[in-house]
Amino acid sequence: MLPDNRGYFGGYGGRYVPETLVPALTDLTAGYEGVKNDTSFQSELDGLLAHYAGRATPLYYAANLTRRCGGARIFLKREDLAHTGSHKINNALGQGLLAKRLGKQRIIAETGAGQHGVASAAVCAMFGLDCVVYMGEDDVKRQALNVFRMRLMGAEVRPVASGSRTLKDAINEAMRDWVSHPEDSYYLIGSVVGPHPYPMMVRDFQSVIGREARTQMLDAAGKLPDYAVACVGGGSNSIGLFYPFITDSSVKLIGVEAGGSGIDTGRHAATLSAGRPGVLHGARSYLMQDACGQVAETHSISAGLDYPGVGPEHSFLKDSGRAEYVAVTDEEALAAFRLLSETEGILPAMESSHAIALAARLAAALDKSQTILVCLSGRGDKDMDIVMKAMGVS
Repeated sequence: MLPDNRGYFGGYGGRYVPETLVPALTDLTAGYEGVKNDTSFQSELDGLLAHYAGRATPLYYAANLTRRCGGARIFLKREDLAHTGSHKINNALGQGLLAKRLGKQRIIAETGAGQHGVASAAVCAMFGLDCVVYMGEDDVKRQALNVFRMRLMGAEVRPVASGSRTLKDAINEAMRDWVSHPEDSYYLIGSVVGPHPYPMMVRDFQSVIGREARTQMLDAAGKLPDYAVACVGGGSNSIGLFYPFITDSSVKLIGVEAGGSGIDTGRHAATLSAGRPGVLHGARSYLMQDACGQVAETHSISAGLDYPGVGPEHSFLKDSGRAEYVAVTDEEALAAFRLLSETEGILPAMESSHAIALAARLAAALDKSQTILVCLSGRGDKDMDIVMKAMGVS
């Protein structure tokens, strides 16, 4: 499941970048290949994941949720309990450590829901690196708490006013910055998107989720899960969960996209469900396009899923049939947010609520001998204003 030497997963991936960035990407690839199997690098990263990020995160049997849904047992991989509140810290630590090894002092990052920005800001504060985070103006408003957290940790947050003023546009500006400063800056991409080697590298750093969950499921349930479910925007938490199960044909992989107001309305971000192949942010993958091939605007109640593209490896998994991708609407995600809160006392991020909605629906259709593993990718504190507004709470 490694990409080929040009960075392609089947027909997806590659490097579609300005010539200025080719040397930087070549150096990055060589740098990553140099540390991937380096015991001192991996030992330092493992120590940071354990003592800074708080890994291993627990596997939790959601007994009350299971009883409410009926049918299959639901287990939650609690990435919401990692430091900074989501899975994003895994990749931020890995790439931050790599940036230090490469001698870079200035870190560029992008963020939608703010969790990658917070994780990047935390890692830069801890490593003593400069941090600039690009964030769409709309996301700055709806994720004000995370913006404040980033700034408290010393990061410079730069609002982006172009385009849809969301994650896509933040990535555009971050890449423009990197093109202008390739010598001294490191672009810490937050998902399995972008030019090679980013999709592979981010996947490798996030696969700690699936490795831990695989062992934990064997201990807790005595077998591998029948289903592994995770939300998909760019796709880092989902590929992190899926990757260690890729060769286990008994485990069905389901990615849950943002259905927004419904696929038929056109107001959604369900790239794999309704998009088609094209090139965005340096790689070929599925993306949302209009009739003329221009990138289409998206909509989701979840800032982290409001993205018109997806990681190339997910595109390959879709075409190969190894993974299935379905859409969950804003309304369904809100209901799932309330359901998990009421049954387990756990407030999920709106991104994770999409996965909970699908798992609850799936569990009811299965029998009690079956198990569903859900990646609870983040906690919902950041989304309280969004949820209150959607529920009509003043």
